[in-house]
Amino acid sequence: RAMRSVLTVFALAVFTWTAAATPSSVEARKIEHLIAAVAQLENAKFVRNGAAYDASKAADHLRLKLREAGERVATAEDFIRLCGSRSSVSGKAYEIVFDDGRRMTSEAFLRAKLKELQSSYEH
Repeated sequence: RAMRSVLTVFALAVFTWTAAATPSSVEARKIEHLIAAVAQLENAKFVRNGAAYDASKAADHLRLKLREAGERVATAEDFIRLCGSRSSVSGKAYEIVFDDGRRMTSEAFLRAKLKELQSSYEH
């Protein structure tokens, strides 16, 4: 009987983990919206490990990191934390340099965009 309850708990844990491991359609749309927000920033430079990239290359890189992260990304928050904030190689934060010279971390940018998006879902 104890073995059955252990197996039941294990099965529930595996089910819960696998269910959470794939983004829902809403979360997948939020993630794509965040990547699109990056891609649409004309004249901005995205600094990754000391090198500057244009918006298109930055969006391509985020999509690559999303594919590589696989099942670890279940939500837009996961995406920001695991893919959009910092280099997995150096640990350095990604930065966006706007055409007017303002700088911000990509994490701050993506969190602001996610907040805007979530408020639009609520209305």
